[in-house]
Amino acid sequence: MVMRSDVLVIGSGIAGLSFALKVSSFCSVTLVTKKASADTATNLAQGGIAAVLSEGDSPRLHEQDTLRSGDGLCNKEVVRLVVETGAERVKELVDFGVRFQQGKGGEEFDLGMEGGHSHRRVAHAFDLTGHEIERALLEKISEQDNVEVLEDHIAIDLLIASRVDGRRVSINGRDKCIGAYVMDRETREVETRLSRSTVLCTGGCGKVYLYTTNPDIATGDGVAMAYRAGANVANLEFVQFHPTCFYNSRIKNFLISEAVRGEGGVLVNSKGEPFMLQHDSRGDLATRDTVARGIDAEMKASGADCVFLDITHRDSDFVRKRFPTIYATCKKYGVDITKDPIPVVPAAHYMCGGVEVDSWGETSVANLFALGETACTGLHGANRLASNSLLEAVVFADRAAQHLKKNWPVLQQQPFIDTSKWRDGAAGSIEEYVLISHNWDQIRRLMWDYVGIVRREKRLQLAKRRIALLLMEIKEHFDDYLLTADLVELRNIAVIADLIIKCASLRKESRGLHYIVDYPQRDDLHFKKDTVLCKKSQAAE
Repeated sequence: MVMRSDVLVIGSGIAGLSFALKVSSFCSVTLVTKKASADTATNLAQGGIAAVLSEGDSPRLHEQDTLRSGDGLCNKEVVRLVVETGAERVKELVDFGVRFQQGKGGEEFDLGMEGGHSHRRVAHAFDLTGHEIERALLEKISEQDNVEVLEDHIAIDLLIASRVDGRRVSINGRDKCIGAYVMDRETREVETRLSRSTVLCTGGCGKVYLYTTNPDIATGDGVAMAYRAGANVANLEFVQFHPTCFYNSRIKNFLISEAVRGEGGVLVNSKGEPFMLQHDSRGDLATRDTVARGIDAEMKASGADCVFLDITHRDSDFVRKRFPTIYATCKKYGVDITKDPIPVVPAAHYMCGGVEVDSWGETSVANLFALGETACTGLHGANRLASNSLLEAVVFADRAAQHLKKNWPVLQQQPFIDTSKWRDGAAGSIEEYVLISHNWDQIRRLMWDYVGIVRREKRLQLAKRRIALLLMEIKEHFDDYLLTADLVELRNIAVIADLIIKCASLRKESRGLHYIVDYPQRDDLHFKKDTVLCKKSQAAE
C-alpha cells in the first residue's frame, strides 16, 4: 500500500505534536506512533520545563547554567537562541491548554528549583508535567482535520531517493528523504508512506541499557533509521543516567524527580550519612553527571545495592502536595516519603547526542528533520541541564515549522517520487521468540556492564567485538524472517549500542557524561569537538 501526505511525523511526544500542530494549518500531516499516542517519554516527564519566567532571572543566567552543565561542548549560539525564546514557547503551551501550577502570590507560574540551575525557573504541573503537556497537545491535535494519527504503527526504514529515471535526485548535493516504510503492528502489513518532508521525533534509546527510566518504546528508532539512511549522528557517548530511579523489584522505570533534591532532598548512604559534598561543592544540587557518579562511587565503596534520598525533614503536607504522584507510587510499594528515605539507584535516562541537525532542525539529508531527544542540536553538549529537554523540543519544533512554512511554496510544487514497495520475499515467520529476547537481553546487559556510568577502554573494546557478532546475527534474523515490531526494535537497539560504543571509544578524555578511567582528565586541546559518525565514512574505513 502506498500512501501520501505532505509531512510525515514519526513520534508523538512534545516535539512531534508541537510541530504537527503548527504545520497542519498549511499542509497535510501523517503522525505515526508505535503504541498509543500518549505512550511517550514526554508523558513520563515529572520535573518540568525550564525557562526564564521570573524577574530575578535572566536569559544570560540560564545560558551560563546550560554552558556549565554542557562541560565545554554546547553550541553557544544554539544555547542563546533557546534560552532567549524559551519563555515565549512556555506561554504558548499555556495558550494550547497546558495547566502549569500557579504561584501562591498570584504569579503565573510556581517555579521549581533543580540541580545545576542558579535560579528557580522550572514551570511544572506538580510532578506530572509531561502528562499534562501531552494531554493538552493531544486534545489540540484531535481538533485538526489535517492531521492523521496512526497508532500502533512502527517505522522500519527511511526512503531515500538517490536516482530516478537514471538521474541523481538530490538537493544541493545532499540525498533526499521521501518518506518511510511503516508497519501496522497489528496486521504486520508494511505501508510505503511518501512525504515531502519527514520528521523524526522518536525519543531516546534508554532500552539499550538494562536499567532505565524510559518507556518500553525508547529503542532509538529515529537515530538508527537516520544513520542507516546516511545522516550524520553525533555525541552518542553522552548518555545521561538519571541519579535517582526508585529501587524496587516490583516496579520498573519510575524515577524520582530532580525536583525532590531541588526542594531539599538529601542523598544519604545506608547509615544515613550525606555524601555528595565529597564529590562536588554544590552537594545534592550538582548536575546529573556528577550526582550519578557520586552515587555509583558510594555504592561500589559500600557494596550496597542502592542509596537513599531523604526529604523527611520537610513538612509532610508540603511533600504530599508538591509530589503527589511520587508520594502515591512510593507509598503503594511500601515507602512513605514523608517518613522514610527513598531507595534509589542511577538508571539510563536521556541521550544528549542524536541525529546531527542545524539551527532549524534539519539533518544532513535533505527534507529530513529530527527534533527532541532524537536530535543533537548542540544545546546539551556533554551533559543536559535538568528540564532543558522539553524546552529544546518546543523551541526546535517551532523553528522547524517556521522553516517548512517559509519553504512550502517551493516544496509543495515538488512531485512525490514513487519507490518500490516493501518486499518480504520468501521469508518465514519467526517461531522462537527466544531468538529475539536472548539477543535483546545480551545487548542490554553488555551495555550496562561495559558502557555504563564509568567506562574503561578495555571494556569498550570487548563490547565492540561482541556487538559486532550480535549485529551479524540480528541481520540474519531480519533477512530470514517476516518482520515483527520486536525484530525491528532489536535491530535498532543493536545499531544504537554499536554507535554508542564507537563514539565512546573515539573520545579519549573524560567530559560530562563520558567518564573513562583510562583518561580521567578533560582534554580541550584534542577533544573539544563533537564526535560525528556517518555510515558512508564508516563504510570507507
